[in-house]
Amino acid sequence: MATAAQIQKGYIDYVLTHYEQPKSVYSFAKKLKITEADFYSFYASFNSIEKNIWFELTSEAIHEIAQQEHWAQYTAREKVLSFFYSYVELLKSQRSFVIYSLKKHGHRSGTPEALLGAKAIFENFAEETINEGLESGELVERKFFSKRYKDALWIQFAFIVNFWIDDDSHDFEKTDEAIEKGIQVTFDLFQRSPIDNLFEYGKFLSQNSKFKERMRF
Repeated sequence: MATAAQIQKGYIDYVLTHYEQPKSVYSFAKKLKITEADFYSFYASFNSIEKNIWFELTSEAIHEIAQQEHWAQYTAREKVLSFFYSYVELLKSQRSFVIYSLKKHGHRSGTPEALLGAKAIFENFAEETINEGLESGELVERKFFSKRYKDALWIQFAFIVNFWIDDDSHDFEKTDEAIEKGIQVTFDLFQRSPIDNLFEYGKFLSQNSKFKERMRF
């Protein structure tokens, strides 16, 4: 009886050897000496295999960082930084597949379909981390906008992964720099800034119009 791991391993081996998906499920199953029914008992299509690989990689990274000794004491910013540093380190073990999976889409706009396998679990991690930051006061609650913080982190996710596959620096040092700068800037936007004080001051004035009247000359 075939296993999901066997099918996944066979698929990775095939696409990295031929740099394209198998012509059909039938031919692929025959190569693995399993039946089509075996294949479909685990996966609906070849694309679903790729999505699952991305899901597993992202899930593994989240699980690993949560085991760190001082994880509970990390700020939201530190947790997201830790995720990305750990994630690109984990991706090294699957670099050939990652490059294939993303670059096969060429220059299509939007997020590559395979990467969507990582989106739900990453956004769940991001939302939990952001909520912790909002509750602790590390991050500022903004009407309408704070619900979009996780979207900003997903944009960083896609950017960092795509940056990493094109990074030819020693030990991917440029990617580490991209993570540091990108996440720091993003979290700076999530935190209180002078413009927040300006908006609050304007709100205060509008709620206390009698004082504005006295200030007129």
